[in-house]
Amino acid sequence: MFRRQTFHAATGLACLLLAGQAAAHPHVFIDGGVDFRFGPDATLEALEVTWRYDEFETLYMLSAQGLELNDAGELDEEDRLALVQQLSEWPADFDGSAHPVMDGAAIPLEWPSDLDAHMLDGRLQLTFVRRLSTPLDMQGREIDVSFHESTYFFAFSLTDPPELIGDADACSAQVVDFDPDSESEDLAETLASLGREETPELANVGALFADRIVVRCD
Repeated sequence: MFRRQTFHAATGLACLLLAGQAAAHPHVFIDGGVDFRFGPDATLEALEVTWRYDEFETLYMLSAQGLELNDAGELDEEDRLALVQQLSEWPADFDGSAHPVMDGAAIPLEWPSDLDAHMLDGRLQLTFVRRLSTPLDMQGREIDVSFHESTYFFAFSLTDPPELIGDADACSAQVVDFDPDSESEDLAETLASLGREETPELANVGALFADRIVVRCD
């Protein structure tokens, strides 16, 4: 349970702890997953994305919006809807976290829509939809979706098994976890040399640490 004083005290403690972590990379940790929405004949229409922020970032985000949790550890409905409205204003440089590729080419996605927000076990959970700009016939094909943000500031981990929604009986999904042994020695040295507030200047470096989902349809 959180009252206002407890909430702000916890937020301050979180900030102090984060400030004391030398070379703490990344800065924000997000669990979640990607579900796949299919139309008729295994036509992929949209990705449904879930994020769950770590506890410290949850406290920071709620405090930044001037929100507090009620006695049940939840947001009152008025506050929840206000948060949804605020977070629906996506920044101009938003790059997704769900990056679909087929045959080496990126699949264009529409801007995020249908955002919703809830508290889950003390963590802020967001869900939103990324519709494909052009629905994709998946029969006899494979798509690879990388779960990452391009910089090294956010760390995304696939913790939710992917669901295939709709006409996807001939399809399957496999999670491919990031293999730490695949990190090159040069990259490891570059990351180790960075200060706490620095992020690598390598283009799309987040992709090098990404969990992935491979969806195949017969």
